[in-house]
Amino acid sequence: MKPDIILIGGGGHCKSCIDVIEQENKYAIAGIVDRPGEKGHKALGYPISACDEDIPGLARQFYFIITLGQIKSAKKRTRLYRELKEYGATLPTIISPHAYVSPHTEIGQGTIVMHGATVNVGARVGANCIINSHALIEHDAIIHDHCHISTGAIINGGVEIGEQTFIGSRAMVREGVTVGEQVIVGGGGMVLRDIPSHTQFKLREQYETKDLHHR
Repeated sequence: MKPDIILIGGGGHCKSCIDVIEQENKYAIAGIVDRPGEKGHKALGYPISACDEDIPGLARQFYFIITLGQIKSAKKRTRLYRELKEYGATLPTIISPHAYVSPHTEIGQGTIVMHGATVNVGARVGANCIINSHALIEHDAIIHDHCHISTGAIINGGVEIGEQTFIGSRAMVREGVTVGEQVIVGGGGMVLRDIPSHTQFKLREQYETKDLHHR
């Protein structure tokens, strides 16, 4: 019999997570936690049956995975993760059977690796991360806790990504680069040199031009 798991967050990202959990086939989805006004609704047939205030009473009875999306800020996902750990909840690692994760990697608790993603040899991915569809985490890269590596993003070898950072769809981080904490890299961005913490980087041309000027 498969253990029961509860999902936190019932929006669009939740639906994608449901599909991964169904395909992995290790856990039975027991319900979804969302805003009080969403109670009684369903996501892909699974009931939204609880809200945040119910979590403490459920924490030791079920496994949990945070299925709230993360683009502008990781604050809510981070808060929920820390609260769940304080309540004694267990957050498993979820890996799509359609992803490739090298056996020579480390993947933290509560992280989900989605369809088509690749995590290569020597990479380390922290807790409560989203490695989204078709993202590539190359050899020896380090992704710290509470990050979202979005669809089709490329994190090259030896890159380090700080906590609570978002890397947008089809962005590329050059090998050996360090990206700080709480950084937002917009979709399609090409990160060719280090980015300090608390930076919002949108335009590919900014870093391409600066990099050329320093040659």
